[in-house]
Amino acid sequence: MHGLHLTADLYLCRCDALWLTDAQRLGQWCVQAVTAAGLEPVNQLFHTFPATATGPGGVTAAVLLAESHICLHTWPEQRFVTADVYVFSGDHWARARTLMDAVVSRFEPEWTEQRSLERGDGSP
Repeated sequence: MHGLHLTADLYLCRCDALWLTDAQRLGQWCVQAVTAAGLEPVNQLFHTFPATATGPGGVTAAVLLAESHICLHTWPEQRFVTADVYVFSGDHWARARTLMDAVVSRFEPEWTEQRSLERGDGSP
């Protein structure tokens, strides 16, 4: 197995605030973005956390893929998002990068910290 794990920390996101607080809206977008990138969604979970003294609750949106997963976590009070895209098989790497690019574009961060990690040794 040889996989690609992409992560991004998105700071000071300038998107509409609903993208940071509405689990169903964000989750539906995730499924559409996965499909548009040429990957196959097989299950999903979208959850909004309760509001706190510092502001509205954030969201976790996870989509399981035939190729692995995408997971997003939001902190609306900080306008901060973490994104995680993981696929196995080199055949899907370009699609994973396309999906991560779509995530970054959706949130419109002032800046990002992105990382790429190859996992496994490439053997079957």
